[in-house]
Amino acid sequence: MACLQQLRDLLECVWPAVLAAAAQPFKSTTWVAALTVILRRDGGDLDRTRRLGAARFERLVRTEMTRRGKVRPCLRIVRKVYAALADRAGVLDHRAGALERAEWVLSDWDTARAQQADVETRMVTVLDELELTELVTTIPGLSAVGAAAILAETGDLSRFTSARAVVKHAGLAPRERMSGTFTGKARLTGAGRPGLRTAAWRAVWGCLQTNKVYAARYRHLTTREKNKLKPTQAQTIIAAAILRQLHAVVVHRQAWDPALATSTTKTQGPLVAA
Repeated sequence: MACLQQLRDLLECVWPAVLAAAAQPFKSTTWVAALTVILRRDGGDLDRTRRLGAARFERLVRTEMTRRGKVRPCLRIVRKVYAALADRAGVLDHRAGALERAEWVLSDWDTARAQQADVETRMVTVLDELELTELVTTIPGLSAVGAAAILAETGDLSRFTSARAVVKHAGLAPRERMSGTFTGKARLTGAGRPGLRTAAWRAVWGCLQTNKVYAARYRHLTTREKNKLKPTQAQTIIAAAILRQLHAVVVHRQAWDPALATSTTKTQGPLVAA
């Protein structure tokens, strides 16, 4: 994210037109490939890149796309990036230096992504060795990498006496503040492992998109008439539910069951509803 922010800041200052070539430029492999050709081949010399011509520029972008593991570029974005080469908007006096810095940042970004991919591969390999990959991915929306990130923070889940203990370990368990006759609102303790909270929080986004049980629970919490929760509060509850049910799945070696997950009371068997 730091690399993306630096790239955006530099380009907004000296060459804003290129950012308009794609709706979400940093998520577009075509846009990144085109920017790579401009910054690395020609050192940010836009006039030199423009002299290549649209056809040759497109071929170079295709080659860079192949190097990045993709097949076909979006020609609409390629043409818009090429057209942006002639745009004179921005701080022209600093363009050369800023684009040189942008090339360094782009290299850092590629390195960081390669390292992240390597770490994720190694994490999933460990999960395979523990024979947990198939089990944890029975929870729709929870990827093997997401589950591995959680387990890396918790360690062996069987060491916890209950699923609620895992939630407390993450600091996601609510606690009321009481003093004498005064009772305050229940708030998260904030204790526990911040890394575990982050891993559980990240798992929420995928689960809300593809897991019908969690999505329905989130809608209920944020739309009910009595005690309606804010989106952040509801997401925190879903994060705690993911930890509880992941504990049940791993400890009891039983696949996630949506019928048990939607129950509001304790059920027969190892899984307890969120």
